[in-house]
Amino acid sequence: APGPRLLCHPNAPPETAAVMADALRQICADTGLSSAHVTFCTEAESAVLQQQGWLPRLGLQYHWHNRGYATFEDFLSTLSARKRKSIKRERRDANAAGLTFETLQGSDITPADWQAFYAFYRNTIDRKWGSAYLSAEFFPLMAQRLGERVVLMIARNGQTPVAAALNLMGTNTLYGRNWGCVGNWPFLHFELCYYRAIDFAIAHGLQRVEAGAQGEHKIQRGYQPTLTHSAHWLQNPSLREAVEGFLNAERPAILAEAQNLNVLTPYRQDSPPDVR
Repeated sequence: APGPRLLCHPNAPPETAAVMADALRQICADTGLSSAHVTFCTEAESAVLQQQGWLPRLGLQYHWHNRGYATFEDFLSTLSARKRKSIKRERRDANAAGLTFETLQGSDITPADWQAFYAFYRNTIDRKWGSAYLSAEFFPLMAQRLGERVVLMIARNGQTPVAAALNLMGTNTLYGRNWGCVGNWPFLHFELCYYRAIDFAIAHGLQRVEAGAQGEHKIQRGYQPTLTHSAHWLQNPSLREAVEGFLNAERPAILAEAQNLNVLTPYRQDSPPDVR
């Protein structure tokens, strides 16, 4: 999740971030660490770190931006007619599959819901050959500690949960985190992870939904390619030179990809400009 990474007080002198960047490098030298990495930082932080000799890297995520919409229909009105019809059809088919949908927050999420979600989480991990680094106890504990900031979109077949999408709510952003499902249901992934997240953001006056990296299919659902930033310090000169060469070649490719993907967004030409 992109955001500030250098813990500078808002009233701190301008050079504070540069001093912290130097301190991080010094820690590496003093402790024998080979590298330091500031990931998903702000663009301004990346620029400061680059001035201090860090290697900058760009990435791509997909974010939906709230243009002051009052309803989902307001959002749809900014799309081309063909894309608007496509999204309406997907939502109609997802909601016609005999499932019921709920959006739950904090203490409204029951232990049984978390038990079901953990099964979905494990199912997703197993299908992607990943590692289940979160335990079954983590999810209810998270809801206990974070309260209403935990948002679970859940689909049930009768009384049985069959899919759920986990989100975390920040001050002005809804962050999509995990998703899982059992069975095959038309457009259920899009409905739970993307469209209901937009519904929630509009209803709660949030500025963005951050759906994370990967998945160009998000673009057709109104999520725009957005650049992310990171900065990296490598002690070994040979390794640093090799990584720097790679990043110098990768950067224009990322910028070109973002530009090309922006052409695929479903918004009308008279809609608000692309977000970089």
